[in-house]
Amino acid sequence: MKLKYFAPIINSLKTMKKLTRKEEELMKILWKLEKAFVKDIIEKYPEPKPHYNTISSLVRLLQEKGVVGFTQYGNTYQYFPLISKEEYRQTFMKQIVNDYFDNSYKSAVAFFVKEKGLSPKELEELIKIIKDQK
Repeated sequence: MKLKYFAPIINSLKTMKKLTRKEEELMKILWKLEKAFVKDIIEKYPEPKPHYNTISSLVRLLQEKGVVGFTQYGNTYQYFPLISKEEYRQTFMKQIVNDYFDNSYKSAVAFFVKEKGLSPKELEELIKIIKDQK
């Protein structure tokens, strides 16, 4: 991998804006495929399949945002994620906790307990995860 691909990764994690729903949908496919041409990405979409130009434009937007890189083979491009699904999730979960729960993970967990009805078993599993982190 060429060195020029690493700078966007570092910069994008620091300044990354939330991806749109369509961008996230494409990234989920690309994370699973790891490397793909536009036609490979389209194959993974449910029916009705998006148009080639739509996906091509979307992947170029993701490239400009610094979350997708590419390798050129003549006139074709093979795309790959520059950030992992985990890195993306961590970035935005921190932002959600900060923006909606006053930077309190306790408040975020309490929200899911109250609003989404976590079961006692699920809560026990969370406590175990917390204890294992120490």
